[in-house]
Amino acid sequence: MKGSEILAHVDHTLLSPTASWKEIRALCEEAKTYRTASVCIPASYVGRVHGEYGGAVNICTVIGFPLGHDTRDTKIFAARKAISDGASEIDCVINIGDVKNGDLARVRQEIAALKDAVKDKILKIIVETCYLTEDEKIAVCLAVTEGGADYIKTSTGFGTAGATHEDVLLMREHVGRGVLIKAAGGIRTTEDMKQYLAEGCDRLGCSAAVKLLKDKYDIEV
Repeated sequence: MKGSEILAHVDHTLLSPTASWKEIRALCEEAKTYRTASVCIPASYVGRVHGEYGGAVNICTVIGFPLGHDTRDTKIFAARKAISDGASEIDCVINIGDVKNGDLARVRQEIAALKDAVKDKILKIIVETCYLTEDEKIAVCLAVTEGGADYIKTSTGFGTAGATHEDVLLMREHVGRGVLIKAAGGIRTTEDMKQYLAEGCDRLGCSAAVKLLKDKYDIEV
């Protein structure tokens, strides 16, 4: 697998609370040069990036991030605003409290409402696996499937742990046909990226991929 093939699956990510425009712009330049799947950036920068880059970079942003506590209406408003500003992909955190309360119907309804709001844009649902039991992870896979999301995503990168290979394999077993998998959080080596892709991930959320692969873009890694 060449570096370019891995980068085509990477959401080149910068979600630090201190992220400056200079840093966001550098991220976008790297994404443009190395043809990453998207840039994943704070919602406050979406309009500015779209204004400067237009369709040269695919814009992803996060909603209900990183805790998922926002109300359904707030998440829907934020998702619609991000799309109107130029985002093509929305990564939204579920209400983890609903999962802990056993109210998976409410989780499913929120996902369905968000998908209805974003229409043909991509909706990725962040389930923050580090806070869930195995039974809860399986139940959330069903809720994401029935809610009609395009992707299930492991983590925000702001929780107590990020993606694990065990969680990705569990997701692959339990999500429905048509739901893709994104691993995110703590992915820092080329070997990890290759393994996650081999295990069935379609996207990788990481900030280190370009640095690791830019000098290996056209060669096997």
